Amino acid sequence: MDDFRQFIERREQAARAFCRGDGSEVVALSAENDPATFFGPDGKILEGAEAVRKDYGGGAAQFGPGGESRFEILQMGSDGDLGFWTGLQVAEVEIQGRRVPMRLRVTEVFRRENGSWKLVHRHADMGQAKA
Repeated sequence: MDDFRQFIERREQAARAFCRGDGSEVVALSAENDPATFFGPDGKILEGAEAVRKDYGGGAAQFGPGGESRFEILQMGSDGDLGFWTGLQVAEVEIQGRRVPMRLRVTEVFRRENGSWKLVHRHADMGQAKA
């Protein structure tokens, strides 16, 4: 579980970079092999590692360098080659020079690929996240 905890710290760092306009860290932590899925906060559903990685790479481009992000983890665990966390991603992003607060309800699932943890599913929505 310690290596998974350390991975989640890297995942949270990648989320901060994403919210500052750099999607490369999220892409690097994402599955390279199918199956992979992304249920985005805008309602889109993507399937396939290539499509998901492409979306993560381009999605960060909408954000300026002044963004911030942190995870509020409600549950987290791993067993063998599967792991997950669920909770909130609290962020403030910069879009066209404006600061926009975001509170996303998030579930992420990970599996080991070639000995490394990789993001294989992300479900994020605005929902009615409580403070």
